[in-house]
Amino acid sequence: MKVEYIYHSGFTVETDHYFLVFDYFKGGLTIKDKPAIVFASHHHGDHFNPIIFDWQKNHPQIHYVLGHDIEVDKQENRFLMAPFQKMTIGDIEIKTFGSTDEGVSFLVQAEGKYIFHAGDLNWWHWFSDSREDQLKAEADFKGEISKIDKVPIDLAFFPVDPRQGDQYYWGGRYFIDQLRPKFFFPCHFGDNYEITRQFAGRIREGITKVMTIEKRNQLFVIKRDS
Repeated sequence: MKVEYIYHSGFTVETDHYFLVFDYFKGGLTIKDKPAIVFASHHHGDHFNPIIFDWQKNHPQIHYVLGHDIEVDKQENRFLMAPFQKMTIGDIEIKTFGSTDEGVSFLVQAEGKYIFHAGDLNWWHWFSDSREDQLKAEADFKGEISKIDKVPIDLAFFPVDPRQGDQYYWGGRYFIDQLRPKFFFPCHFGDNYEITRQFAGRIREGITKVMTIEKRNQLFVIKRDS
């Protein structure tokens, strides 16, 4: 598989037979000449841009899988999904899980590999919140994580948000401890690439390899036997 970091929470995953796009809102992106599925977890402007629908003009083999909170005109290649639903497009199996903000998170099975994109699912710990609200945010997050299928996740894309100060790593570390993905790609960090290295330094070496990101359109090649 090939993984390309686009920007913020936007990534592409290219398999032998499919091209997957997650939470694109800006940046350079070239759709490959393969059946494509474009995912948007929710309506926030840093996760969804209606420009994605222009891509079908040149790529007729494209489908859109969108969080249920996104308001779009109905077309036969557009699918809205609420949490805890499932569907299949070609050989791609898609399940949705919850969020601690808006929309859904995605678990995608593609050619024997499991790919998880969190969208805005995270342990959102804000200093301005009351202690009661902070505890509720923690409980809500851990509750949503407990509902995710315990499958061998190969690629995980998960928020590591510098706006949370010293608590930026709480959600990602908990996700890794609970679900043990093989490869973890930090996201939702804007232009703060340094935080991906800081996060990697906080995760002990083991089952999960944390990928550090240095620039837009950085390409990662994941070997089949990895």
